[in-house]
Amino acid sequence: MAGADAITEMARRLCRAHPDAPSRTLARRLVRECNNAITLRQATLRIARQFGVQGKHARKNVKAVAPRPKRKAGEVIAIPKSMAEAWTPHVMKVLGPVGIISDVHVPYHSEIAVAAAIGFLKEQNLSGLLLNGDIADFYAISRYMKDPTQRDFKGELEAVRAFVAYVRQEFPGIPIAYKLGNHEERWTHWLWQHAAEISDDPRMSLGAWLDFDKHNITLVEDQRPVMLGKLPVFHGHELPRGMAAPVNVARGVWMRMKGTGLVGHHHRTSNHAESDWRHTETANWSVGCLCDLTPEYSRVNAWNWGFAVCTVHERGAFDVHNYRVMGDGTVRSA
Repeated sequence: MAGADAITEMARRLCRAHPDAPSRTLARRLVRECNNAITLRQATLRIARQFGVQGKHARKNVKAVAPRPKRKAGEVIAIPKSMAEAWTPHVMKVLGPVGIISDVHVPYHSEIAVAAAIGFLKEQNLSGLLLNGDIADFYAISRYMKDPTQRDFKGELEAVRAFVAYVRQEFPGIPIAYKLGNHEERWTHWLWQHAAEISDDPRMSLGAWLDFDKHNITLVEDQRPVMLGKLPVFHGHELPRGMAAPVNVARGVWMRMKGTGLVGHHHRTSNHAESDWRHTETANWSVGCLCDLTPEYSRVNAWNWGFAVCTVHERGAFDVHNYRVMGDGTVRSA
């Protein structure tokens, strides 16, 4: 027969191991483990004592091993409500050619590259336009070391606001979506750090500051992909890390996604296609940038100017045409 101290230790161990289990269940198990050395009533009292719910005297004088509020007999704790929110793609419900530009990095954009891309896209009779992240640079609120002479955040905002107005002027009447990239996320992070109390005010959103309502532009947040038919478009910083600067960016995208997709972010134009054992075709693209190719933080690089057009067909089928912009502003297929 187990001694009283041994039985108490059994009760203590059970309560530590199963703090959310019903007391009655633990009491039955305690009876079994001590080979019926005590009754179920005695086991129930020992379990209650360990939880600190055996009357006011016990709660006051006994230090519970696994304290919890007193519950009704047979009560079972439910799963707590989840705080996770639905994360769904943004679907551009358009058919026909959709222009895709990213990494303009206003005000550090290339006027030659922007003029070439916009001019070419205007000739395509677009059904929609996707601004795929890092349209703004937000240098002044970067967490990196900054040249104090270049810190003009108000000027940057005004330049990006002007660029947004310019894009709407050049493409009136078609849907335009603006997906946030890692540089636009600097805005939210800066607000959280410096103005957390008002960071959730709708008037503090980037869309409000850039007049998206005025220009009828849709803001895509939360790193959500944009669906052009069955083609998921990411900015690129959302994908899993682990492959820094792959030789072929598009192949690196395939390695991370194991499926079809298009990204910007890397400032390099590339294409890659594979089929699996079922001979299901997958394809990936990375799109060039429209910014200065020799910024002070990366003088030597393998970047190129570029943009893309995705033609969306019925039932989600699509064709992607990737383009490069030459130094003289000439546009060529990649």
